[in-house]
Amino acid sequence: MRKLLVEFIGTFFLTVTVATAAVVGTAGPMAPFAIASVLMVMIYAGGHLSGAHYNPAVSLAVFLRSRCTANEFGSYVITQLIAGSLAVFVARALVPGAPVIEPLKLVSTPTVIAELLFTFALAWVVLNTATAKATAGNSNYGLAIGFTVLAGAFTVGGISGGAFNPAVSTTLIVIGKLPVADCWMHFLPQILGATAAAYLFKTTHPEDV
Repeated sequence: MRKLLVEFIGTFFLTVTVATAAVVGTAGPMAPFAIASVLMVMIYAGGHLSGAHYNPAVSLAVFLRSRCTANEFGSYVITQLIAGSLAVFVARALVPGAPVIEPLKLVSTPTVIAELLFTFALAWVVLNTATAKATAGNSNYGLAIGFTVLAGAFTVGGISGGAFNPAVSTTLIVIGKLPVADCWMHFLPQILGATAAAYLFKTTHPEDV
């Protein structure tokens, strides 16, 4: 239960920041910095307790890398998706006069490539900085993970929305930014990117398997 509470808190603050700073637009062009910063600090706050996934794709990569059980993986994902959904209602309460949200206009191939590449990058960085024997005990993993999200948001945010996280994509669906008909362009590449990162990690780190 303690791990799930930490995952809920971290995912909630990440997704409420996405919904408020980026979707509603309270942070304007600084939104990527707000998102990356809150992810970084929540990772440092909860990493020693739950692993600080805050992302079903990261949980999938960690599960495939054999660092969490099937039960933990399932409960983490459910908790993360609930947090991402509830964050929408808090964001709307924080900015009650926000204008109607314009849905993302996505093009399938660029969107899928963008979400695949940067979900892979995020999961790859998490596995290498937070789970590898060679980097055990380092104090830089939060910065590395946060900056990966920051780089992805600036690089492909205008192409795919820059989610790299099924919980964030769920937030975008609930708030009306990501059309339900287009959600596969997020969920499918996020799953594939996390899976590829896990198996490539196992290939390049046989001593950790």
